[in-house]
Amino acid sequence: MIFRQLFDPESSTYSYLLGDEETRQAILIDSVLGSAEHTLLLLEQLDLKLCIALDSHTHADHITGLGALRDRTGCTTMMGAQAVASCLTATFKDGDQITAGDIKLEVIYSPGHTDDSYSFYLPNETGGILFSGDTLLIRGTGRTDFQNGDAAQQYNSLFNRLLKLPDSCSVYPGHDYKGWTMSTIGEEKRNNPRLQISNQGEYVDLMDSLDLPSPKLMDVAVPANQACGNTQQQL
Repeated sequence: MIFRQLFDPESSTYSYLLGDEETRQAILIDSVLGSAEHTLLLLEQLDLKLCIALDSHTHADHITGLGALRDRTGCTTMMGAQAVASCLTATFKDGDQITAGDIKLEVIYSPGHTDDSYSFYLPNETGGILFSGDTLLIRGTGRTDFQNGDAAQQYNSLFNRLLKLPDSCSVYPGHDYKGWTMSTIGEEKRNNPRLQISNQGEYVDLMDSLDLPSPKLMDVAVPANQACGNTQQQL
């Protein structure tokens, strides 16, 4: 498999390009509009055809590249069934499988950060790869105080779904603000301060105690992302 981790410094967003070496079909997870031209250039250089571009949830801190990439490549654009985005080609739900060539992503509904949050698991012989969106971050978890976020739901998504994956499973998050690029499930169990709690109530209290500023682009990004990145709502 061809694998590239892309980083947008303005929003500290990670995007992930997965390509099948035989068919040259590719999947892109969590694109950023400002990096769309760079992504298109990389696809050309790697001789890949973008078949599917998907977002893990409706982002509030950057504008998605879904619409721009669809217009340029003809790719299928996807988000979870709970997303309010009429411009999508298709939606996915818990338990679905998203495929491109031999790449088979398992879809995991992981609400809490938002009510349309998903993660994606790629099984392999060494424990697999988890693309955790904004649910599980490296040494942190996604905030739950806006966009229908729910700390109790996020606790369940973490402790009853994602952390049940093998300890050796690699974790690639949707963001990082401290220079981390990847982790593992086992590493996060041991070292993530937000996971060192004993029950759901403690987790809810912890998340409720955070005093975080609203994302700078939230009022622009959310409506734009409901139109696949078109700020004029014309897709």
